[in-house]
Amino acid sequence: MRDLALHYVGKYATSEAKLRRYLARKLWERGWEGEGSPPVDSVVARLADLGYVDDRVFAEARGRGLTGRGFGARRVSADLGAAGIDRDLAAEVAATGDPMAAAVAFARRRRLGPYDTAAPDPDRRRKQFAAMMRAGHGVAETRRVLAGEMEE
Repeated sequence: MRDLALHYVGKYATSEAKLRRYLARKLWERGWEGEGSPPVDSVVARLADLGYVDDRVFAEARGRGLTGRGFGARRVSADLGAAGIDRDLAAEVAATGDPMAAAVAFARRRRLGPYDTAAPDPDRRRKQFAAMMRAGHGVAETRRVLAGEMEE
């Protein structure tokens, strides 16, 4: 199991919770035949002690990547929570990004607001507003970006 964990950690950036889920799934797929419960927690703890798995480093890297792709703080926090990152750490990492820069990046990437080439119409604007809200942006940033009131 240690070799399996080392291979996974060497190949993918991961959190402790994701590694724990991976090892549990692999043991279930292969059929655990040992007595008692498998030593998943001790293997994960050992790799964390060695520095191979670090939730803070994983969260910061994942947060920077998502913010760079244009996702807002709520979406970043939700993604980190799904990866098994502690709620407080996820909120801290999500709050470090520039919300306006992320909103502009999302609008540019998805061609929303001032980056849209189609003629403006109210239904299209509502859909664009909803897309930005689903991406985790705040109402104020969304309104400013869709209205074209941003500093670049």
